[in-house]
Amino acid sequence: MNADQHQHSTEFHIRLLMEIEEMDHYPFHKMIVRHKLTEKEYQETLALLEELNTTYEEDEREGLLDHSGLLIHFAGMLSVKLPIEETIQALYEQRLYPALIQVLRKYIRK
Repeated sequence: MNADQHQHSTEFHIRLLMEIEEMDHYPFHKMIVRHKLTEKEYQETLALLEELNTTYEEDEREGLLDHSGLLIHFAGMLSVKLPIEETIQALYEQRLYPALIQVLRKYIRK
C-alpha cells in the first residue's frame, strides 16, 4: 500500500468512525477531527480553554460582571481552522467548561 492509498484508507476509516452514534455525544471532539486539527493545535485549544476558565473563575471571585474580554481573547487565540460560534456551541453541547462556555454564549448572542 503506497502513501496515498494509506492516507485515503485512514480518511475513510475516520469518516466511518465519525458516523457512529456515540460520536454525537462528543461534538467538540468530532469538530476537531472534521476540521483536521493537529494534536498540537488541539492541545493549544485545551490550554486556551483552561486559561480562560481560570481567568473567568478569578473574575467571578472578584465580582467582575463584564466578561466580554474573555470572548475577545477566545476569538483571537482560537485556531483559524475552528469557527468561533460553532466551537462554542460544540463545547456547550459536550458540557466542557460549562460556566465559561455559558458566558461566551451569552456574549456571542449579543
